Amino acid sequence: MPDSPLLTAAAVAVIAMSIAVVVAVGLKVLRSFRELGTDAERATYHTLHAASQAGQHLRRGLNPAGAAKASRQLRALLGCEALAITDTNGVLAWDGAQDDAGMDLMELASSVLASGRAAVLPAGPEGTGGALAAVISPVRAGSRVAGVVAAFAPSAGAGLVRATGEVADWVAAQVELAELDASRTLLMEAEVRALRAQISPHFIYNSLNAIASFINTDPARARELVVEFADFTRYSFRRHGDFTTLAEELRCIDRYLLLERARFGERVQVSLRVAPEVLGTVIPFLSLQPLVENAVRHGLEAKEGPGHISITAEDAGAFAEVTIEDDGVGMDPEHLRSMLAGHTDGDHVGLRNVDARLRQVYGNDHGLVIETAPGEGTLITMRVPKSQPGHDA
Repeated sequence: MPDSPLLTAAAVAVIAMSIAVVVAVGLKVLRSFRELGTDAERATYHTLHAASQAGQHLRRGLNPAGAAKASRQLRALLGCEALAITDTNGVLAWDGAQDDAGMDLMELASSVLASGRAAVLPAGPEGTGGALAAVISPVRAGSRVAGVVAAFAPSAGAGLVRATGEVADWVAAQVELAELDASRTLLMEAEVRALRAQISPHFIYNSLNAIASFINTDPARARELVVEFADFTRYSFRRHGDFTTLAEELRCIDRYLLLERARFGERVQVSLRVAPEVLGTVIPFLSLQPLVENAVRHGLEAKEGPGHISITAEDAGAFAEVTIEDDGVGMDPEHLRSMLAGHTDGDHVGLRNVDARLRQVYGNDHGLVIETAPGEGTLITMRVPKSQPGHDA
């Protein structure tokens, strides 16, 4: 039975729609392909992406776990048969084809580690001792050789030699960044120790004297102050953690002020206003107490009559904003700026210490903001991010 005109028309329509869909999909794929750019642009993207991925694994320096992950990305960059990373003691990572040369790599790399000059070794018994040639480039971190990057291929051409040298230099830059991070951590720990040393001589002596004055006249008060003193010193001299919470730091300040008011009585008046939502914000350890101590020692102690300290902690969007204000004797702004910059010595060591640590952790935009003038009191503002991945209290 011949096809009816109606069926023939329907078949043609279906075929036409199918062709239209195929063409549309093809054009979309073509447009997406063009949006990726030229071959050179795509190659640049893949190179930068691989370098970025490898860099994340080396940010803690040369260690087996990071080197093993980074070596995969770096071998892809060089397009070699195998790639190895060593430190000065042994092979940290080997990625790619296994070869007898891998077992003798430290011996092959010994001259590079000693001289800091790259070596190109042919395949065979006169070179690597294996089936692959090798390019071994030093990883120079500062003035020392921290390890090597070794690329293995059937032959070691000039292109592979240059590329391996560039990769080794890039690895060295990551090692130096890791060492810089480590030195910043050590510096922060040293500055916290300096703050503790600052607390020890004057505050402890004065607190013990204040407690002693109550032993005969008010034994219950003396016992209370002893407990507060013990809690304050336990917190201030703890040996773990570079960070704490705003709530913990405020508890430390409460104990500190309780002990200071035992000395000064009603001369020290304090008001506190804290938004509950910022209490869990992570802040550098001992970053608020020195600011309050500065207000007491350098603001109110030299003032005649009573003085007032106001402490506020507010929610400022992505930040927690803490202010400490006193109506004491104030400071000379020029001298303060010079002291914060480290150009002159002064009595406000705690301010400089806290300002430096905030800048190290959060960047220069997050140092202390201090408004003061002689006879006008002092207002100190500190802003820290409420979300801080990697910082644990």
